[in-house]
Amino acid sequence: MEKIAIFCQIIIAVSVINVWVFRYDNIVEEFVQYGLSNLIRNIVGATKISLSTLLIVGIFYEKVVLASSLLMAFLMICAQIAHISVKNPLFKYIPSFILLLLSLFVVGVNQGIV
Repeated sequence: MEKIAIFCQIIIAVSVINVWVFRYDNIVEEFVQYGLSNLIRNIVGATKISLSTLLIVGIFYEKVVLASSLLMAFLMICAQIAHISVKNPLFKYIPSFILLLLSLFVVGVNQGIV
């Protein structure tokens, strides 16, 4: 299970970095749609990229995994709420929902639940 959790950490980190760095134009449009400010968008982006980095660091230094995966799960719950608030179509919910599940799986493995 630990190797699967490490694989999940990599998937989460790469996915988040891909969206927040290489598809940033989409993020800008989404945050306008949600009615959130540029400051909030930048804070969320910096936080997600930092947590992604910590998830990669967590492969080698396990002590950072719990906090980074829990916080990432929290941000993915916030993303779900944002999608619900603007009544996005279901397919827009899927990426953040999958990352939420992966983050919770990493938490479960880290805590010996799974």
